[in-house]
Amino acid sequence: MTKAIPAPRSRRRPAAEPAPAPALPTRDQRVARGKAARSEVPRGSHAEFVAGPGRADPLALLRDQDASRVPELLPIRYGRMASSAFAFFRGAALPMASDLAPTPRSGMRVQLCGDAHLANFGLFASPERQLVFDINDFDETVPGPWEWDVKRLATSIEVAGRANGYPSKVRRKTVLAAVAAYRTAMRSFAGMDPLQIWYSYADIARIGALTSGSLRASQRRTVARTAAKAQTRNNLGALARFATVQDGVPRLTAEPPLVVPIADLWGGTAQGDATVQGLRGLMEVYRLTLPPERRLLLDRYRLVDMARKVVGVGSVGTRSWMLLLVDEDLHPLFLQAKEAGPSALEQFVGASDYDNGGQRVVIGQRLMQSVSDIFLGWVRVAGYNDGTHRFDVNRDFYVRQLRDWKGSAEIETLVPDGMSKYGEICAWTLARAHARTGDPVAIASYLGGSAAFDEAVHAFAGAYADQNERDHQSLVDAIASGRIRAEAVA
Repeated sequence: MTKAIPAPRSRRRPAAEPAPAPALPTRDQRVARGKAARSEVPRGSHAEFVAGPGRADPLALLRDQDASRVPELLPIRYGRMASSAFAFFRGAALPMASDLAPTPRSGMRVQLCGDAHLANFGLFASPERQLVFDINDFDETVPGPWEWDVKRLATSIEVAGRANGYPSKVRRKTVLAAVAAYRTAMRSFAGMDPLQIWYSYADIARIGALTSGSLRASQRRTVARTAAKAQTRNNLGALARFATVQDGVPRLTAEPPLVVPIADLWGGTAQGDATVQGLRGLMEVYRLTLPPERRLLLDRYRLVDMARKVVGVGSVGTRSWMLLLVDEDLHPLFLQAKEAGPSALEQFVGASDYDNGGQRVVIGQRLMQSVSDIFLGWVRVAGYNDGTHRFDVNRDFYVRQLRDWKGSAEIETLVPDGMSKYGEICAWTLARAHARTGDPVAIASYLGGSAAFDEAVHAFAGAYADQNERDHQSLVDAIASGRIRAEAVA
């Protein structure tokens, strides 16, 4: 009879029992937390804004940011900010963060957009090629008090309403509608499980459902036109807009000072060669940060041209590069490498967990957006050469597609009803982003079912819009006196 051979004993120690998962707070505890915060920080206290004698000079704060930016682009920044009170507000995320720092906080944190004004929302394409509506700018994203994003959004509605000539009663109605939309959306998300919240998004069908009962036929046609226009803003459209074919190869078209190919900046010089090599190195490192399947997709394109591109209002002066890639049949892919330093909010809410500014932006975007660009990534460049000086420092960038079905409302042309509905959709979107990263039950409990918070934020928005007008005038005066150089470039 054959004797069975015992299996060899394992020399590995038996696996340790996994530590028990920490207990999650109950729903009742989360509700209690929100109500306790309401007692400690009454909802009406959010109306407070007083620019005391110790208030930081907003122009000084803006000038402090200039030190790390491209000097020759700064006049464009100030020219754009000086063009209107709303444009100033768009560029003044740092002064507003400084002003928000001493205001009441409920103590509940979320991932902040950090710059949640009306113009930073819009349409773009999901990887499934559906049009979705979401926040579309995350340069200042960082964890912080959820109230700050709500107050910046509400104030932007007040500032835009004034710029559009809306009467005070109309502006009041519009601001209150947006804050109420945030509050009711948060109460709705408080009733969902985490996966339901995570999968919530606003596509064109949802936007239609949100607005169909309150928009006139002409306004619904405007929504449809905006969606149709967004779908033309793709890589092929960008090729026609930004490039021409020269000797069988697409080349970026110069539109100085807003779009300047490297060949026009420093072509044929050591400086130009160094910049080209630096950007090629950036792309090589960025490529390695992508998941393998997206790296394979990127490898089907080759980099053929690069240009410095001026973008935004508050971002002007930060380093931003347009990168044109093509496949073997010259189908284009436009990428943007945009510099990302520390968030303007970090000095007031605490440093980011990520020392790489590009990673901070990308992680914040992925946390807050329902879907994100498939080419979204980050990279750090050592010994960055900005074209005028060589710095022995690291500079962080994030990379994304430049145009992919992107579209946004023309804030300056919105009629009051359209502004109101647009504000409500932005508020719903912001609430969804906060519910993904914070505690929607506690925040909803804090907000409650009354309009107390709505009224308080409306009062804050009016007071801060007044201050924004004074700050804008200070910039206009500084430009007129020659203390600040400005260049009017659209």
